[in-house]
Amino acid sequence: MDFISTREALRAHYKPASEPSLRKELRVLDGHCRNFIAKSPFVLIGSSDGNGNADVTPKGDRPGFVAVLDDITLAIPDRPGNNRLDTLENIIANPAVGLLFLIPGMNETLRVNGEARITLDQDLRETLAVDGKAPQSVIVVKARAVYMHCAKAFLRSDLWAPEKWPPRAEMPTLGEILKDQLALAESAEQTDRWLDNAYRESMW
Repeated sequence: MDFISTREALRAHYKPASEPSLRKELRVLDGHCRNFIAKSPFVLIGSSDGNGNADVTPKGDRPGFVAVLDDITLAIPDRPGNNRLDTLENIIANPAVGLLFLIPGMNETLRVNGEARITLDQDLRETLAVDGKAPQSVIVVKARAVYMHCAKAFLRSDLWAPEKWPPRAEMPTLGEILKDQLALAESAEQTDRWLDNAYRESMW
């Protein structure tokens, strides 16, 4: 198998990017971007430690959970999780991040590329609190490139079409997966019950 190793060889294989696809890139969060973020309950954060180790982390919460602080600045609350801190440690090593905002049922997405930092600022954390519970930290992103992404990936995948979804029963539960992968002494049912309790008690 041969691999492409130069930018020139890659570009030679593809048609040139269309003029509108290049012009659509913004440097600020305009009204449409702000409206999209205000309605989005889900964002994917791509990061890297700068040594070739990459990570994509999902963040989900009530619509509008990501705050727009000004024309180029976003604040993403970090709620309780598994404390691996993959994204946060990557940001400390390499601030470059890519964000992908989704709205359920909408085939277009919003992309934001920029630089991130982590803050424990108490006022900001309290502003982003849910049910009186402040996030453990906040990822503050300075946008460098902002643009809407077309619908082709979602149309090809039928992501929002329930009739195309595989039956959930065809997939094992997380408890079953973890029992096999980690050789857990507990039964899959016990692990699933533990996960259900953890979800109920530590969402925020």
